Amino acid sequence: MLYRLKLWLTNQNAKRERVKAKLEIDISIVFAMLGLLAFGWIMVTSASMIVAMDDYNNPFYYSIRQGFFAIVSIFLFLLALLVPTKNYEKNHNAFFFIMLIVLVAVLVPGIGKSVNGARRWIPLIIINIQVAELAKLLAIIFFSGYIATNLEKMSNFKEGILTPISMLGCIALLLLMQPDFGSTVVISICVMGMLFVSGNKVRWYGLLLGMMLMAAATLVVISPYRMHRITGFLHPWENANDSGYQLVQALIAFGRGEWFGDGLGNSIQKQFFLPEAHTDFITSVIVEEIGIIGLMILLAVYLFIVIKAINIAKNAYQLKRYYQAFLSYGISFWLAFQVFVNVGVNTGLLPTKGLTLPFISYGGSSLLIMCYTIGILLRIDFENKLLADTINPKYIYKRVK
Repeated sequence: MLYRLKLWLTNQNAKRERVKAKLEIDISIVFAMLGLLAFGWIMVTSASMIVAMDDYNNPFYYSIRQGFFAIVSIFLFLLALLVPTKNYEKNHNAFFFIMLIVLVAVLVPGIGKSVNGARRWIPLIIINIQVAELAKLLAIIFFSGYIATNLEKMSNFKEGILTPISMLGCIALLLLMQPDFGSTVVISICVMGMLFVSGNKVRWYGLLLGMMLMAAATLVVISPYRMHRITGFLHPWENANDSGYQLVQALIAFGRGEWFGDGLGNSIQKQFFLPEAHTDFITSVIVEEIGIIGLMILLAVYLFIVIKAINIAKNAYQLKRYYQAFLSYGISFWLAFQVFVNVGVNTGLLPTKGLTLPFISYGGSSLLIMCYTIGILLRIDFENKLLADTINPKYIYKRVK
C-alpha cells in the first residue's frame, strides 16, 4: 500500500514537472534581449543628445522615440510567442510575395520616402518602416519553407542552387534599386548559410560563393560612391577629411576609450565629429564611453543568443521539425553576421556600410523586427519542448529535474 502511494505521488510530481516545463520559455534569452534593449536605450540617449538638441531643440528627442519603440517591440515579442510556427510554414510562399510587393512599393514615388537619394522607407503615421529590415525576416521565413519542402532534393543542382538563387536574385535586384547594398549582402549570407546546412554539395556551394563574390566586386567597381568608400577604407588616414573621415573619427573614439572608457556620457566624438553616432557608428561611442571591455561583454551577450539559436535549431532538427530548424539557423546567421559587419565597420576591418547594431542602434524598424524575431525563436524552442515531451515524457522530466 505504501509502495503504491509513493508511486502515485512520484507520478503526480512528474506530471507537475512536465506541465511546468511545457509552460516555461528560455528566460535567459528574454533577459538577454531586455538587457540589450535597456543598454541600447541608454547608449542612444548618450550618443544623440547633442545632435537632437541641434536638430529638434530637444536633447531627448531620439531617446524618447527609442524608448517608445522599445516598449512597442516588447509587445511584438509577446505577440510572436503566441503565433504557432506552423502558420509561417504553411504560408511561406505568401510571405515571399508579400516581400516582393513591399520591395516594389517602396520604389513607387508617393509611397516610398526618399532620403539622400535612397528610397528605403514607407511612412506610416509615427514611424518610417525601413522595408529592408522587414525583408530580412520575410526572406528567412520563406527560404526556411522552401528548404524544408525540398530537403531531399537539396543536393540536386536545380532545387539546391538554381531555384533558390534565382529567387534570391529577384530580392537582391529590388534591394539594389533602393539602393541598399548592405541589406542585400546580409540576406544573401543568411540564405547561403541556410543552403549550406541543408546538405548542398560542396562543389556547387563553392561555385555559388565564387559567383556571388564576383557579383559583389562588380557592383563595387561600377559604382563610384562604393569605390569612394573602398578608397577610404584602404587609406583612411590619407583621406581623413574625405572618404576616410568617418572611419578615422571612429578609430579616434576607440583610441580615446581604450580598455575601460572615459565614462558614460563623456564621449567627445559624438559632438559632431563622428557622423551617425547614434545609429551605424554607435559601437564607436560605446567603446569611447565604456571601453573595449564593455564592448567585449556586449559581444558576449550576442554570442550567447546566437549559440542558443543554433542549439534550438539542432533540437528542432532532431525532432524532424525541419522548417523550424532552418528558421532558427537563419535567425542565428542574421544576428551574427549583422553584428560582425557593424563592429567590423567601426573597427576598420570592413569598408563603411550602413548596418545597425541589433537592439542597440537608433531605429524603430530594426527594434520592432528584431524583437519579433526573438519571439519566433523562443516560440520554436517552446514547441520543441512540447513535442519532445509528447514523444518521450521522460526527456522533459529529466531535463527539469
